[in-house]
Amino acid sequence: MLSALDPLGLPLVTQVVAGNAADDPLYLPAIKQVSQSLPGHGVLYVGDCKMAALSTRAYVQAQGDYYLCPLANTQLPDSELDAYLQPVWNGERPRLSVHRATAEGEDEVIAEGYEQCIELSSEVEGQPVTWTERRLVVRSLKQAQAATAALHARLGKAQAALTQLTVHKQGKPVYRDADALQQAAEALLKAHRVQGLIRLQIDEQVGERPVRAYGTHPAAVRVERTVHLHSEVDQAAVSAATRRLGWRVYVTNHPEQTLTLEQAVLAYREEYLVERGFGRLKGKPLSLSPMYVQRDQRATGLIHLLSVALRILTILEGQCRQRLADQHESLPGLYAGNPKRTTSRPTAEALLQAFQLIHLSVVTLRQQTHRHLTPLSALQLRILGLLDVSPIIYGRLGAESPQPP
Repeated sequence: MLSALDPLGLPLVTQVVAGNAADDPLYLPAIKQVSQSLPGHGVLYVGDCKMAALSTRAYVQAQGDYYLCPLANTQLPDSELDAYLQPVWNGERPRLSVHRATAEGEDEVIAEGYEQCIELSSEVEGQPVTWTERRLVVRSLKQAQAATAALHARLGKAQAALTQLTVHKQGKPVYRDADALQQAAEALLKAHRVQGLIRLQIDEQVGERPVRAYGTHPAAVRVERTVHLHSEVDQAAVSAATRRLGWRVYVTNHPEQTLTLEQAVLAYREEYLVERGFGRLKGKPLSLSPMYVQRDQRATGLIHLLSVALRILTILEGQCRQRLADQHESLPGLYAGNPKRTTSRPTAEALLQAFQLIHLSVVTLRQQTHRHLTPLSALQLRILGLLDVSPIIYGRLGAESPQPP
């Protein structure tokens, strides 16, 4: 579990926790440890829906800090979400637009929503706590578009599967009973997550077919039952489900004067900084997984050791980016095969990759040691300058060793 400083992404607290337990109780110990590392309160804690437990929010409020997190479906079921959205659908609530500047410098609308306040009360260490909580009802436009496209794709796949359900093929079950066919069709709707969005109708036809006598069996009339399945998309239900897509309710106790709805949405979207830290730990830069250790103590020690390396990568990257931003410059030469391409936000991995071709050769002839160091390129010197590192440390490596007495 990582607690990272925004916007640098620097891990302040690293905790190794069990993987077979609930995540909700893990936030309070992390918040308490972060509080010990910072000089005061007034900190904004941004987390996922598991941080939205009422006890966690009450503790943050009691110690004079702020929280920002979305509510999970268990805390805000669909019926309550619809109650929040009904004024929007009825046109009674104006929607505020959330803007963000694109990489090309254009203004892009990424979300819309409104907010309302409610009064909450709880207990922290036996003491009552009462506060006003802002509930931000926000719809992500891209998420809504993607979810709508995914819903229609699932509807199409479900209808195709329903059509194939009664097609006779070798190895497929033949449904002669309406109840069995109904159960199979409903199982398909559940598998494609489109329950209540497709109407089903099953027609059962009963016919008689004469059977000739053979052997000791007399002639008879056989009754045959045939069932047919008809499916139709419930457009009204689909429209109701579609207009709910992309909406989410965020909660915060931060005053609106210093954290507007737009700022809250943008702040929550920076949560990828924590995920990026996990990616570095588990990925190629630090290669935490797989771990060939047998004891929990060694695994914990390895994670804490690599967390120090993660801090170094974060500080190196942050300082270089800040220096480029202060100088209003970009750094060229980091991309292989495209030396003219520049970037103002280089990654720590790319900066270190630029130093991979430095070689130190040490040759001893007749009790005399000769050293040769690959000369630093203009790009390498530029990176060292951005990091306030003197190139003398490399020059010392190539200095001639003193003569033996």
